[in-house]
Amino acid sequence: MKLLFAFLVLLFLIPARAQTEKTVNMQKSAAIPAVPSPEDVRAVSPALEQYMQNRLQGDLWKRPDLSPRDRSIVTIAVQIARNQTLQMPYYFNLALDNGVKPSELSEIITHLAFYSGWVNAMSAVVIAHDFFHKRGIGPGQLPPARRASPPGGGR
Repeated sequence: MKLLFAFLVLLFLIPARAQTEKTVNMQKSAAIPAVPSPEDVRAVSPALEQYMQNRLQGDLWKRPDLSPRDRSIVTIAVQIARNQTLQMPYYFNLALDNGVKPSELSEIITHLAFYSGWVNAMSAVVIAHDFFHKRGIGPGQLPPARRASPPGGGR
């Protein structure tokens, strides 16, 4: 059973990592930023830049019924669920600035592996690995792996 599990992990991990690395390498080789600057967007679509600044980063992120921290959690969850890796570093950084803990980012990735797909979570792991390294986030700041208790507390 352990061998089968290891095989399945490798079966999903290798393609996810390869695809994410391919995307990252394409960005680096083409010098494409993960998140275009407002000036870059304005040079291509002034209206889109205005929507981005006023509606997205202004109105939407400043609505009072969700805190910036909660909005960050929702945004990251959707990006992982949709495998949108290009903007993850930007939104991971924003999430930490908005009070989301590294341990919470780790748990979001783990949780979504079972709800949005293993490959999506593995793609997020590739992005988070580099991001955590750049931010100096180490294993001591992440939740340890533990065995889940059986239903009823093991009685």
